[in-house]
Amino acid sequence: MLVRYLIFIAFLPIAAVAQNADPLQKYTITAPGINATFIPYGARLTNLYVNDKNGDPQDVVLGYDNVSDYIRNDETVHTYFGPIVGRYANRIKNGTFTVQGVTSHIPQNDNMGHDTLHGGQIGYDQRNWTVVSANTTSVTFFLLDRAYEGFPGNIITFATYSVSAGPTWTSRIVSIPLDEPTPIMLANHVYWNLGAFVDKAGGTILNHTLQMPYAAHYIEVDNIEVPTGVIGTVDGTFLDFTSPKQIGRDIESAISSCGYNCTGYDNAFILDRPRCSGPEATDLSILTLSSESTGIQLDIYTNQQSLQIYTCDNTDGTIPVKQSQQHGENTTYVEQYGCIVIEPQQWIDGINHPEWGQDQYQIYTVDSQPAVMFARYDFSILGQ
Repeated sequence: MLVRYLIFIAFLPIAAVAQNADPLQKYTITAPGINATFIPYGARLTNLYVNDKNGDPQDVVLGYDNVSDYIRNDETVHTYFGPIVGRYANRIKNGTFTVQGVTSHIPQNDNMGHDTLHGGQIGYDQRNWTVVSANTTSVTFFLLDRAYEGFPGNIITFATYSVSAGPTWTSRIVSIPLDEPTPIMLANHVYWNLGAFVDKAGGTILNHTLQMPYAAHYIEVDNIEVPTGVIGTVDGTFLDFTSPKQIGRDIESAISSCGYNCTGYDNAFILDRPRCSGPEATDLSILTLSSESTGIQLDIYTNQQSLQIYTCDNTDGTIPVKQSQQHGENTTYVEQYGCIVIEPQQWIDGINHPEWGQDQYQIYTVDSQPAVMFARYDFSILGQ
């Protein structure tokens, strides 16, 4: 099996493979009302422009103007601005899991060595992906993972990003194990601010309105954000976004929800789709986010069964926003709650909780279907 796929890789068009010579080269794709830019380093989204209520294009994702700053960031604070994270997104308790009787130990790069975050010391976010196809509306990246960070077996992954009238951005990530059974859970780690820093209210996401109509349950975690195994109910708590609610309304009540001595959201919400849909159906919007400052609304459709929501609780005003997001005389910086990360993914650390019954969505073999992470981001204007 491995030999067959390696032969396939060897015959990829030479011109396409050569495009990976510069991992920081920008690839911009466009469609009516939207344009997005990516770089091969981390298969990373760096800019995404959509029109606001006045018809002006606004960049609604965080990042850097100087693409080399992504490398410097990863070597220091490591905020994961815009890449694919994996081979296993989010946290793995003690950096350890067992698949079909074989125990693996992954570098514990989080919480002073108590767990693994986003795939280990050098995850997919720090890998140089290969561009195998690029045109005006889509770009496809490729990565061969040769058992990186101690994960079992080799896998290949294709990530295709496309834009279309709507305006819509679509992310489709397909991973195929080549030999050994292995966990796979990839996610796009995008920092959003639909207010695009156009005014004071748009400088944070506290005034954004968020709704997750099917997120009636969440995964409870300990004080280092590792799941305890308990599934909680959001009803009557600050975690209840089943109806539209401003993010800032209850955020002061979210004490230690994002870890020890932290106030804010960093939680894995379970998507309980209705019976008329299905556990991996993409027919329903599972999240709606909007900003009054710009009038921009985002609806997300995905085949994943969980959403990790992080409200940038630890940003501290030391990172400037991009030039496209500077709207005043003075430099604007990313303050606390200046953004929100939305990660469509499967249940966090599900590989260590067989009682949840998530193995079929997280453990893949040469005989199984490929691991597919699909997410569609539809943009619109409030009231239109």
